[in-house]
Amino acid sequence: MRIDPDGLRALARKFDWHPSSYAVRACVPGFEDQADALMAASQQEDLTYGAVAAYLRGVAAAKEEASARVESVWSGPTSHAVPVRSTAQVLSQLIGRARHELLLMTYSAKPHRPLRDVLAAATARKVVVRVVVETLQGAGSAISGEEPAAAFRGLGVELWHWPVNRRPDDKGLMHAKIAVADRRELLVSSANLTQSGVRDNIEAGLLVHGGTAPERAAEHFDALRSVGHLERL
Repeated sequence: MRIDPDGLRALARKFDWHPSSYAVRACVPGFEDQADALMAASQQEDLTYGAVAAYLRGVAAAKEEASARVESVWSGPTSHAVPVRSTAQVLSQLIGRARHELLLMTYSAKPHRPLRDVLAAATARKVVVRVVVETLQGAGSAISGEEPAAAFRGLGVELWHWPVNRRPDDKGLMHAKIAVADRRELLVSSANLTQSGVRDNIEAGLLVHGGTAPERAAEHFDALRSVGHLERL
């Protein structure tokens, strides 16, 4: 099959609901012959629609995993001998490419004009931006000054946190540092969303294009929200 992963998942959703041949053919325009072959094979092999849907989702995941591309990302000093991508540039471009939703998670945060500018542009494009931050209470004495959430004040983003009373024995830190754009790109980094983190410190990370990792990261955030581990600020 030459159908892309999104098309395969669309087909899987049709098979979840016991489709007609017409519904399957219409699901992915341009691939009617493949749809007919799939329906015929499922009937010949006496496969349930649920089994076909599971198979299609598995093929979609395998295609995405095969297409994943990973790059290293660094903050701090660079070397002409080994060119690397900078955290500040990668983060700005990832946010700039978001068209539907953006998830950021950071332990510490300080107002940083370039970051605020790209986030303001994202919300102006009607991108849903959710930011998970640590709190002064949660960090204890490890963070001082303003609340990390203040770095995003006035940008129209959703702010989330991990309530102290939901942490095991009132311990644990919201220490993740990630960015996910449209569930298609994932940046995992040691850098906090501060000027020091994205530009000055020596920090390292990986940028993942495609594959299942970006979607799984976003789904994990969704699950933490749904069960109440994360709450709105």
